[in-house]
Amino acid sequence: MSPTAAPAARDRLRIAIQKSGRLSEPARALLASCGLSWRESRDKLFCYGETLPVDLLLVRDDDIPGLLADGVCDYGIVGRNVLEEQAAERAGGGKPQVSKEVRALGFGGCRLDIAVPDAWEWQGAASLQGKRIATSYPGLLAKWLAEQQVEASVVMLSGSVEIAPRLGQADVVCDLVSSGATLAANQLKPVETIMRSEAVLAGPVQAFTDARGELAHMLLRRLDGVLRLRDSRLLMFQAQRAEVPALLKLLPDAETPTMLQVDGADTLALQALCHGAMTWQRLEDLKRAGARGLMVLPVERMLA
Repeated sequence: MSPTAAPAARDRLRIAIQKSGRLSEPARALLASCGLSWRESRDKLFCYGETLPVDLLLVRDDDIPGLLADGVCDYGIVGRNVLEEQAAERAGGGKPQVSKEVRALGFGGCRLDIAVPDAWEWQGAASLQGKRIATSYPGLLAKWLAEQQVEASVVMLSGSVEIAPRLGQADVVCDLVSSGATLAANQLKPVETIMRSEAVLAGPVQAFTDARGELAHMLLRRLDGVLRLRDSRLLMFQAQRAEVPALLKLLPDAETPTMLQVDGADTLALQALCHGAMTWQRLEDLKRAGARGLMVLPVERMLA
């Protein structure tokens, strides 16, 4: 597709996700929580949406930004680092941005870090002046170096970045870090975080003008409900009317509760959707403040 060509009108959404890897199963589970189900093709690269006209493409995560840019898919679940690397490359080449982060999804967290040999004494970004830096993210690294006003050589590697200093290919590395165990095994230490990454839903900059617009709105509404309920519980209890203000102060992460009068004018039944951890300590604090009959219930679905 040429940069100026308009995408063909479609009446089905296509979402690209990682075929295999650490984002694959969480992405499928998240979409299934939104009420989606699919029938897989024989090659298991395409899944036809059954409950809604929303299909899946199963691809390499590095290919997802390109598929979005070409209009092959409408949304993609991909690491922020991958999406931002493509954006940096497009910006460096003078190309307009055609995709953007739509929602952060809360899984697949990691960092893009500068890591140096253990023996190095790190004194900030200036320590990289004139050094060779191995990375799989040259666009993000070049952008960060420019912001820091540091001139260094970027050594592009597609894998095994952390071993580059031991092989004499680079002085330091810029690589993704989850636990730091791989860096430690190669006598490297993280010293600077360039960006924090997680799985995100990426989509087009321009709004859909065909039937996909309504489907996209429905999908995002369901997704927002699922993400909102991920750590949410419904709290129910009774209390005297005079005790309610003090009890509400113990629920700063709760939405405005529903209150019903029971057993006369002074007793109220309350239920509140709480978005923080509902620990035993919190329940005990509420009980001491006058709450009775405390119940914490899971919330399966919510549509705001």
